[in-house]
Amino acid sequence: MDKTIPVKLDRIYFGGDYNPDQWDEKTINEDMRLFQKAHINLVTLPVFSWAKLEPKEGVYDFGWLDSIMDKLAENGIGVNLATPTVAQPAWMSRKYPEVLDVDIQGRRRTHGMRVHFCYNSPKYLERARAIASEMAKRYAKHPALKLWHVANEYGTYCYCPICRGKFILWLKNRYGSMEKLNERWYTAFWGRTLYDWEEINLPDETNDDFRFNPTVQLDYLRFVTDSTAACFRNEYDAIRQYSDKPIQTNMSGFIKKLDQFVMASNMDIVGWDNYPWPTQEMSFVAMKHDIMRGLRGGQSFLLAEQSPNQQNWQPYNVLKRPGEVRRLSWQAIAHGADSCLYFQMRQSRAGQEKFHGAVISHSGRDDTRVFRETEFLGKELETLSPHVVGKRTKAQAAIVFDWNAWWALENSSGPNRDIDYLDGVHSYYKAFYGRHISVDFVSEDADISGYKLVVLPYTYMFRPGLKEKLDSFVRNGGTLLAGALSGLVDENDHVIGEFPGALRDVLGLRIEETDALRKDCLNGIHMGGREYPCRLVCDIVIPGSAKTLGCFTKEFYAGGPAVTVNEYGAGKAYYIGSVPDSALVSDIVGKIGLSPVIRADNGLEVTLRQDESEQTLFIINHTEAPLRAELPEGFFEPLAGQTVSGSTQIAANDVRVFVRRITA
Repeated sequence: MDKTIPVKLDRIYFGGDYNPDQWDEKTINEDMRLFQKAHINLVTLPVFSWAKLEPKEGVYDFGWLDSIMDKLAENGIGVNLATPTVAQPAWMSRKYPEVLDVDIQGRRRTHGMRVHFCYNSPKYLERARAIASEMAKRYAKHPALKLWHVANEYGTYCYCPICRGKFILWLKNRYGSMEKLNERWYTAFWGRTLYDWEEINLPDETNDDFRFNPTVQLDYLRFVTDSTAACFRNEYDAIRQYSDKPIQTNMSGFIKKLDQFVMASNMDIVGWDNYPWPTQEMSFVAMKHDIMRGLRGGQSFLLAEQSPNQQNWQPYNVLKRPGEVRRLSWQAIAHGADSCLYFQMRQSRAGQEKFHGAVISHSGRDDTRVFRETEFLGKELETLSPHVVGKRTKAQAAIVFDWNAWWALENSSGPNRDIDYLDGVHSYYKAFYGRHISVDFVSEDADISGYKLVVLPYTYMFRPGLKEKLDSFVRNGGTLLAGALSGLVDENDHVIGEFPGALRDVLGLRIEETDALRKDCLNGIHMGGREYPCRLVCDIVIPGSAKTLGCFTKEFYAGGPAVTVNEYGAGKAYYIGSVPDSALVSDIVGKIGLSPVIRADNGLEVTLRQDESEQTLFIINHTEAPLRAELPEGFFEPLAGQTVSGSTQIAANDVRVFVRRITA
């Protein structure tokens, strides 16, 4: 983690985005009262206030921000101080139109929307660094300052002339010569050979030849990630000259756009925005939290945004039901968050998000359902904060997660256009979630030697070193579980060889063909006297040293191997040659012998965070019925003031948190 600082927060931060520049002094004073009543201890500001802070180039107006910072400090409320660089002022877009991004159709954006800037524009970077520096100089020692928050939800793809020039430089640094670039881009196919760097364009919709070359697309996405990380670092470095407080940004819930491992390596602590759709399974939401925890090797993260009620941008903005925000908040904390922050604190009177939920509604009252629930949660967080902050999760299993594999697989022309990387990963994750087994998400570069089980769902792309690492892991007694479409290509999206490519030896099999199923079609896998559905792809597997555990039930390959296991050195390697139902994965995991956190009914979500002196156990019931869990001896429930052990009922839609001292 280059040039970042270690972080341990002093409490669970509770609060969220605040926009006092929209309100008069009377309203702000009332907000201070309401914040204290709700146990709010941190607000994020001024995320979108660049035009107010710098009304003319180089002319700054910090008076109003000074006032609100002082008022927050007087009321004992900390600040997550944001650089306002997500939304440049109109004067900048007019005076320097090159700061505006160009979309995939080649159109220059006009001013008016947030995140419409070119992350490579020298003028944008200059002005962003300038205001970050001014803010850092001014507020570095302010008593309210707790954290820095750079910009907001990065994720723009730009296709402007500046980005084209930077892309060419990026390629020169990566490949060194046109000969190497032609080799890696496989330009011999379709006669795409290039002879000069100036022949390179961006893969936008005016250039179908590049847009449909998967390696060009892949390199462009890598370039965008590196450029965005440099854009973030431009402000990080400016702030760090004056302040020693932690610096982060908030990742959009749509995490596919950027390689978040690269982004997180430049942050002191990860922040992300959790806005689940009403139809999403709780295991899917939990999985995203665990991905965030994995970005910096298991460190705690920030829940930077969620809605305290309904969103305003979904087709049907369903109200969060009573207790739902509490469950979602504790779920994030259970999986590694050390904050619970909302968008937003007070509901805006106008604009694009005037109907977005807030802690303080348009009524301004403190007796609304949402405010009362916020107050209740704030008190809980205050009580339990000492038992949570800084504690980490210990996992026996790791899922390899890779943005390069995600991009390359979904950009691939075949075998099935309905392949969804994140959905495929969830098919595996859900099995561990249902068994109450904690899982880490790790990059292809991570050390996996401490795990009992490593899982490769859809690990389509193997970058250098991964094959050797996995071979050694299994030979030395580890267990590997690999899914379909794993190990097929190298870092340039070139086929490694006969499928399953890099996994042929450890899996002890070869794949002769892969069938593609329409989205509305299912096959089946028969294993251990039970039949499980499977979908999207079905491999025709030819076992070598591998033994067959389950077979397909349909099509001309019915009876052929679908699930195999191979003894390899002191370990084992399992393979599932389709996109499986999580129940199948769960039954395989059951054979491997991993220990659950505790024994608990299906439908409960169970996680454990711990440090050298204490364990904190979280049990969440997302169902409409009471369920039971078996608590070992020694757990105390701080919110209820009681010691609990043995069979314990968890009420419908409830959360319970228990702590236990670790004795030598």
